[in-house]
This record gives sequence, C-alpha cells and structure tokens, in this order.
Amino acid sequence: MEKIVIIAVGIPFIIFMVVVAPTWLILHYRSKKYLNQGLSAEESASLQELADRAEKMAERIQTLEAILDAESPDWRNKA
Repeated sequence: MEKIVIIAVGIPFIIFMVVVAPTWLILHYRSKKYLNQGLSAEESASLQELADRAEKMAERIQTLEAILDAESPDWRNKA
C-alpha cells in the first residue's frame, strides 16, 4: 500500500521537477531579460517622434480653440 502511494505521488513530482520546473525557470528569466533591455534605438526614435507629434497637435488644438473663442464664444455650450 505504501509503495502505491509513493509511486502515485513520486512519479508526478519527478516529472514536474524534470520537465515543468526547468522550463518554467527558463521562460521566467528569459522574460526578465527582455524587460531589462529597455527600448531599442528604433523604438526610442519612434516614441520621440510620437511625442513631438502630440505636442504639435496640442498646440494646434489650442490655436483652434482660441480662434473659435474669438469667433463664437458659446461654441463649447453647443456640444
């Protein structure tokens, strides 16, 4: 009876330790490595370009709102 319990618990444990645990650890540390690398030069340039575009768009919106305020002061209440 004890042998059956040892086999029933031992074999899945051994399989886990030999197959699942090493795979789990490898994938875990590989993902940590990718997170620590940061942005590539291309990604950084793209991010900077998007930030510049967003800043220009914000300036345009402010200009358009100023024009609308001058021409039609109650335009905000219509929406």
